[in-house]
Parts: sequence; C-alpha cells; structure tokens
Amino acid sequence: MKRISILIAAIVLGLGTVIFLTRLMDARRTDLSTQFAEEPLYVQASTAKRLSLGFNGLVADWYWMRTLQYVGRKLIAFEEKHDRVYFGTLSDLELRLLPSLLKTSTTLDPQFMAPYEYGAMILPEINSDRAMELLESGVAANPTKWRLYQHLGYVYWTRNDFHKASEVYAAGAKLPGAPAWMAAIAARMKAEGGSRDAAREMYQHLYDSSNDEAVKEMVRKQVMRLESLDQRDGILRGLDAYKARNNRCVSSWRELSETLRALRLKLDDTGAPLDPSGTPYRLIEKDCDVVLDKKSGVPPR
Repeated sequence: MKRISILIAAIVLGLGTVIFLTRLMDARRTDLSTQFAEEPLYVQASTAKRLSLGFNGLVADWYWMRTLQYVGRKLIAFEEKHDRVYFGTLSDLELRLLPSLLKTSTTLDPQFMAPYEYGAMILPEINSDRAMELLESGVAANPTKWRLYQHLGYVYWTRNDFHKASEVYAAGAKLPGAPAWMAAIAARMKAEGGSRDAAREMYQHLYDSSNDEAVKEMVRKQVMRLESLDQRDGILRGLDAYKARNNRCVSSWRELSETLRALRLKLDDTGAPLDPSGTPYRLIEKDCDVVLDKKSGVPPR
C-alpha cells in the first residue's frame, strides 16, 4: 500500500511539474503565434532540465509536442498568405525557435530519437550549423545508434561536404545492427556525393528507416523534385533541338509532342507535360524554357 501511495505521489508530482512549466512559459503570452515568431525561448534547455525535477522524459515529450504545434502554427499562418507550402521554402517560415525547441527536447532526454530525425530533415534548410550541433550531440549521447549517423551524414550531405558525409556513414556502418547499405552509401558519397542517383538512394533509405509520417512526406517531396529535375532536363534538350531545327522557340507544347512522348511523360488534354505531382509544366516561349507551375506540388528547391 505504501509503494502504491509513493507511485501515485510521483505521478501527481510529475503532472504538477508539467502544469508549472506550462504556466511559467505561457505567463507572459498574449498571442502565441506572435510570441513564437518574435521572442527567444523563455526557458532554456539547462533550466528546463533543472525544473523537470527528474521527470525529464515527460517534459521532453511536452516540448516535442510544443515543437510540432509551433511548426504547425507557422505553416497555417504561411498558407493564409500563399497558395502552397513547399519543403524547399521552410526557411521562409521564420522558424527561429525551432533549433532551441529541438535542443531542449534532446537535452531533457538525449535518447529521444524523434527530435533528432525531425531536425535532420528540417534544420539544414533553416540553420545548417544548428542542425550539425543537434545531430553531433545526438551521436555523442548515443554512440551505438546507427540511425543518428545516418541523419548526421545526411546533414553533411546537405552542406555539400561529401567526404565528411562518407566518413560518418562509414562509421555508422560499423555499429551493431547497422544495415549493409550504410557502407554502400559511404562509398557512394565519396565517389558521387553530388549526383541525383546518390541523392535518390539516400532519400530511399531515409524513407524506409523512418516511422514519422511528416518525415516520410518531406522525403517524398524531395524524390519528386529529383524526378522533376530529370524530366525538365529532357524537356530542355527537346526545346533546344527544336530551336536548332526551326530557328525559333516552340509556341505550344503540341509542337514538341513527339519528344514528350519519347520521354514517356504524361500529358494533359492540351498536350502539356505533367510534373510528378500531376500539374502541367509551364512553357516559357520567349526563353525556350520550362518551369514548375506555382500550383505544383513539387518543391522548387
């Protein structure tokens, strides 16, 4: 009976701690979205750890949920002003607090994998140095977790440091339980780190190893972008060849229909080629060029 009473008291104390932290952080709040956009994090990671009174995991989960809410509110606010949000435009969301929120979650619970994975996919677009800091701290705290080496290698890849990315993947490949493809990726990073084929392989493994649907969606978008780049390269070759033969740019997609079919592109009723999201590409007649439509679901970068 005494043991049950102690457990109940511990749970009550933990819930009380979370309520205390919530009130402490919201005390000065008038408008949440404005505060998130303009103010620094109210409780730093080291302070939050002291205030957690030993309930680090519980408070880390709370910070993680607050992180997702923060990004969600930013996305909603952005969508009110724009037609669509692309992975490649996350830097436009002004996610100033995201690095600190992720750092707080992982400081409270260094074995909490979700913030590391989320940070690896999003932070390079916002603050590459903070992405490195987050993932390096994760590897230091979890030296036997090969997935963290995968994420750290990805961050180095986004910085075009293919040699370092190769080293990190190779180090992760030596850990217990690491899949064989980690060593293969290490070799590919060193040989052709900047190629689209290397990027496809890396994104495929990121997709397969993730259980986070948000991360999977980000990866899907990037794979679509790579496919679109290949498609546009083929279309541009066709446009250039047409100009060389006719001494002018095409005036409509139908004039390029044979080339588009040879590229095995899907066409709409007007003969316009469709990008991987199913949106017609835009023909820029005066420049003999092709671009994504603003309504496309393919990230521009």
